[in-house]
Amino acid sequence: MITDINIFALPDRVQFLTEGGTLSAAQSGSRFAAEDIALEITDGCLMLTADQTPVKYCKLRWNGSFKKDTRFLGDAFERAYGNLEWRGFVPHRILPWYFLASDEKETVGFGVKTGPNAFVSWNTDRQGVTMWVDVRCGGRGVILSGRQLETATLVSDTSLEGESAFAFAKRFCHAMCEKPVLPDAPVYGSNNWYYAYGNSSQEEILRDTDLLVELTKGLENRPYMVIDDCWQPLSLAHGAAGRPYDCGNIRFPDMPGLAAEMKKRGVRPGIWIRPIESYEMFLPGRLRCERDRRVLDITEPEVLELIAEDVNRVTSWGYELVKFDFATIDALGRFFMEPIDLMHIPDNWAWHDRSKTNAEAILAMYRVIRENANGAVLIGCNVVGHLAAGILHMHRSGDDTSGFDWGRTLVMGVNTLAFRLPQHGAFFAIDADCVGITKSIDWKMNRQFLRLLALSGTPLFCSMKPSDITDEMKQDLREAFAIAAKQETVMETLDWFETSAPCDYLVDGRVEHFDWMEEEGLSGFHK
Repeated sequence: MITDINIFALPDRVQFLTEGGTLSAAQSGSRFAAEDIALEITDGCLMLTADQTPVKYCKLRWNGSFKKDTRFLGDAFERAYGNLEWRGFVPHRILPWYFLASDEKETVGFGVKTGPNAFVSWNTDRQGVTMWVDVRCGGRGVILSGRQLETATLVSDTSLEGESAFAFAKRFCHAMCEKPVLPDAPVYGSNNWYYAYGNSSQEEILRDTDLLVELTKGLENRPYMVIDDCWQPLSLAHGAAGRPYDCGNIRFPDMPGLAAEMKKRGVRPGIWIRPIESYEMFLPGRLRCERDRRVLDITEPEVLELIAEDVNRVTSWGYELVKFDFATIDALGRFFMEPIDLMHIPDNWAWHDRSKTNAEAILAMYRVIRENANGAVLIGCNVVGHLAAGILHMHRSGDDTSGFDWGRTLVMGVNTLAFRLPQHGAFFAIDADCVGITKSIDWKMNRQFLRLLALSGTPLFCSMKPSDITDEMKQDLREAFAIAAKQETVMETLDWFETSAPCDYLVDGRVEHFDWMEEEGLSGFHK
């Protein structure tokens, strides 16, 4: 046995971290209580109640041990930032949502089911496991006023005899998410962000559309052409601007007409939005977040109505895919580039509704987007994976790749795909981001990333600058899109215990090897 720890047994110790300090809970059967706070644990379900004490965290500790040669793999709270890897004992390492422990012969998993009403993370050490249940409201404590909150439900399992760590990880992800929402057909196509970077126009989108049509001729499952950040009224002045979304800007004068023309040419139109940032200063202050007045407070019912109107509007224009972005930094004020960043949310603000946890507020926003998308495919970028699972079809699972820096594509794209691939089809369809194709990146390198994505069975998107695409590239792209249009191949990462940028993959029973490093080595620092 790799460990003697059983998280379905009651924890050895429970503490409550409040705005006033830390309280040690007294145990009575399956109930742990201190002052007006209580945590009831039944069949792995953690139910929290409190009266007026603002609760920030519940901390649970199970004592026990792991084998000396055990290594651990965790997830990320939102996107991965090139930092997913198996490591040994690092007691202060924060493992979001779930973790795997393995000696490569046996693997165990500890985690919580997707869609919890709290952010959950873990620490592991030679003496046991610590679970952190984050129930903050903004950066302050949630005030439940007697409400009973189902914070999370525990999940744990052990690998079968002969089952690889990767195969177990995939099975464990399915156990955490009982009802994933997946696209009706494989999603693939183009998004010109990684050569245009927002400097685009209606005419340029149609040129990109024509190139995509040429490269996918004869494929029954038609590709998506996604219009990224560039079309919205305030994007020319502010860049990555949020609301309003009632029309396009001077470069995009007819958004419904553009969608119709894209369909006529043979692609499925997609569009980008940033749902809770708003420059509409006539909106009342009561709708704005205490932390940042440019951001709307998602615990206000009127704000959710505005988001619903926006999503309904862009999909009624004819856009069949919605990519929504900046959803975590706008909600909580930080990119979670490292898991510790979640703990550093400033404690000087809260949502207007102090009874809602951050997880509850974010879940409500995701559900409103889903309910008003008119059947469109939804891609969440900078969204919380464990909360999006079972609601969104796709997850932009890593930070940005690049059309100009191969090192960034390697660090962000390859690492994301290799380590989050077990979530594909279990939580949602994972999107490890685009192949950014320009003259700035050697095609020898980008061609490999293109092939990796195509063979992975995950969505494939390419940013293709038309003037930089050669006949050789076109042939490679045709072949990759033909595979991606079906997504029938099954891939397993092989050398993920040895490197954060795996080179070896098992694809339908055969080994595929990739050489990721340029002759001069990795360029720059990409963390």
